[in-house]
Amino acid sequence: MARGALKITVRDLEKMSGVTANTISRYENGSDALGETLMKLRKALEDAGIEFLPENGGGPGVRLKK
Repeated sequence: MARGALKITVRDLEKMSGVTANTISRYENGSDALGETLMKLRKALEDAGIEFLPENGGGPGVRLKK
């Protein structure tokens, strides 16, 4: 959902985060990822304008920063 909001490809996120496209694709398809990998992805997405929202009864989410 975060990539979709930014309108970027897996390859774009790979360049932004330093995480391989294969790892990103596997994670997006439900595989587990290491904490360091998740931190790299989160930082890259936040730097690009994504805000991560805590669970509020409807589950966690993301949105573009204002």
